[in-house]
Amino acid sequence: MPMLPFDTDKIETRAVLRKEAQTRQILAELKGFGQTIPNQNILINAIVLQEAQESSAIENIVTTQDELYKNLTIQPLEMDASSKEVLNYREAVYKGCEIIRKKEIISVSDIVKIQEAIVENNAGIRKLPGTELVSRATGNVIYTPPQDYGQICLLLDNFCTYLNDGENSLWKMAVLHYQFETIHPFYDGNGRTGRILNILYLLLKKYIDTPVLYLSSYIIKTKEMYYSLFQEVRERGALENWILYILNGIEETSRQTMEKVKLIRNLLESSVEKIKEQCPKIYSKELVEIIFENPYSKIDFLVNKLNINRKTASKYLKELEEARFLTHIKAGKEKIYINNNLMEILKL
Repeated sequence: MPMLPFDTDKIETRAVLRKEAQTRQILAELKGFGQTIPNQNILINAIVLQEAQESSAIENIVTTQDELYKNLTIQPLEMDASSKEVLNYREAVYKGCEIIRKKEIISVSDIVKIQEAIVENNAGIRKLPGTELVSRATGNVIYTPPQDYGQICLLLDNFCTYLNDGENSLWKMAVLHYQFETIHPFYDGNGRTGRILNILYLLLKKYIDTPVLYLSSYIIKTKEMYYSLFQEVRERGALENWILYILNGIEETSRQTMEKVKLIRNLLESSVEKIKEQCPKIYSKELVEIIFENPYSKIDFLVNKLNINRKTASKYLKELEEARFLTHIKAGKEKIYINNNLMEILKL
């Protein structure tokens, strides 16, 4: 398979450059919009978990947001397999973001660490031949990725060199995503690792400040087109339509994310005013942020964040429930308090 970079004359068509300009503009709006939420953890926690759920759903790993938040809150000794895989994905996203923050580059070893966090094993880069991509519908082999370990390593080195160079175009993200999935360097977790690399590219190239934009929901919605265009690049080198598809996904997802940010911000602002008015004795900015950072909250969260005792924390949560800001459910011996209005937004 060819090394990067590809011929830019075949990539930078009039249609691609026009779409690139539009997409850069909407990404700039999203970047500014995200900064309107004073506590960025509220946004990051919500959207990263949603992405983890949706990216895993592409791999037929299905769970609900309610189940995920419940497991995050009570941290059971035994978690169902789907929730565990989704939460592993979330941790892999955080690991990747930390790599960008500290190093401002992505190496092959970094990609391996991200994949290991997803699949919870250290099998690493494929060393054994025999990997084939098979159509779920027909059972036919649709693609055989590189089989030689040395070639895979060479291709990954080339991939990282290209990723980290000075070319910052958005179309480059589409090329990188195609190349990574075509190398298919791991026994498992290639799709999820590749989707995390998309968000890390946007962070690395400063298109966004926080990990709040993901293409998984777009890919789910347009799954047939995703695989069809991907195969056209493999068979005919038809890059233009593939790049336009990815750029359109970035633009569409940016708009959807801005709408969600707006709803979260409005709910946060109205909740601050209402809690201040209806529960003045317990109100604090930090208390409101806790129930937004953690849509499923419990006594321990307040004890640790507000430095108060359990009795006081319990009183705060009960008062918020009586004022209809929260409702509670039982999970074993614990009570979990749910910010239902926020959960309704997160499920959109």
